[in-house]
Amino acid sequence: MGSSSALPTSTKYPAAHVLNVHERFFLIDCGEGTQMQLRKARIRFGRINHIFISHMHGDHVFGLPGFLSTLNLLGRKTPLFIYGPPGLKVIIDFYLQHFAADNDYPIILKGLTDKLYHKIYEDKVLEVFAFPLKHRIPTYGYHFCEKERPLNMRKDRVQAFNLSIKQILAAKAGEDVQTDDGAIIPNARLTEPPYKRRSFAYCSDTAYYRKNAEFLKETDLLYHEATFSEKDKELAKETGHSTAAQAAKFATQANVGQLLIGHFSNRYNDPTELLHEARAVFPDTMMAEELSDYPVKLIRKLS
Repeated sequence: MGSSSALPTSTKYPAAHVLNVHERFFLIDCGEGTQMQLRKARIRFGRINHIFISHMHGDHVFGLPGFLSTLNLLGRKTPLFIYGPPGLKVIIDFYLQHFAADNDYPIILKGLTDKLYHKIYEDKVLEVFAFPLKHRIPTYGYHFCEKERPLNMRKDRVQAFNLSIKQILAAKAGEDVQTDDGAIIPNARLTEPPYKRRSFAYCSDTAYYRKNAEFLKETDLLYHEATFSEKDKELAKETGHSTAAQAAKFATQANVGQLLIGHFSNRYNDPTELLHEARAVFPDTMMAEELSDYPVKLIRKLS
């Protein structure tokens, strides 16, 4: 939804991403103009039930009060879960006190205080972990991981052995199967390994922080801020941000599948120079662009 840092321009919006996991929609950060971008992308507001805020700088939260208000005007009744640093409560309370006395849906705030990599959300297909980033104020990254998938049945073997539903479920759970005449069919003859679970990590805003590479090993798609060029690395250090080369270095150390860079400073008329800088270190790098889709590809199968 937005690839710019600090402020919006005529062509770029501040930070906001929508992640679609098996038709579950998660909003990550909510900069100014997010709801306008959601409309352009034709994403129904009511499909978003969880919002993850990285930190309390305006370019990541200024769109939140307006979005919450719109949800109320649209007649939302179902709970909305919001995750973020403790300071987020002040904004939610201010919104409810001054602009939403008649708010008709529950807003459930999950304040993050843990300084370790830890699970904050889980459903039947997904786990979400939060971890601290290195910025000027408390800031969190988010790691979205599919749960392990069951084994894949070989259809030809299901037909050949005339397996029942009960036997199929047992095989998918990794068990050997016993036929009606007492014969044992080894699980390996009936199933194939599933693809590895896919994963997406969001790291913005942050200075280069080698420690987090340990938690994000082999993530399929990593979004990492690349606010500055190497020529401005001292400014990056001073402000708690990363250069494009540092984002690429982190991606290399974490051995990720692909890198998506964004949160570009407006001092660069053409952020393509940041893309070239990152690709010199990590070739499989993409540049975030408004209203673009980036599939989380299956990088490799389980052995």
